[in-house]
Amino acid sequence: MADDERKQTKVKKQHVEEKKVAKKSTRKEQKKNSLWVRFRIFCHGVKSEFQKVHWTSKDNMIKYSIATIVFVVACSLFFYAIDIIFALIQTLFN
Repeated sequence: MADDERKQTKVKKQHVEEKKVAKKSTRKEQKKNSLWVRFRIFCHGVKSEFQKVHWTSKDNMIKYSIATIVFVVACSLFFYAIDIIFALIQTLFN
């Protein structure tokens, strides 16, 4: 039983070491691009990601904006009312 566990841990350690060696070799093999090339690659990536974005329609945007404004106003009025109630309670007991 103990021999099997030792073999498994030894195999795991070898596997981890092989991964480290592979990473180091790929890093050395990679050629460092110039700043301009890296910037162009970045811009291309940004453009492709923007094409994947699902933009909402104008009608939905108006609906969501109105709903957000109504919700904010309702919450503000609710907390204002609570503040007034607590202020009245405080003045009654002082």
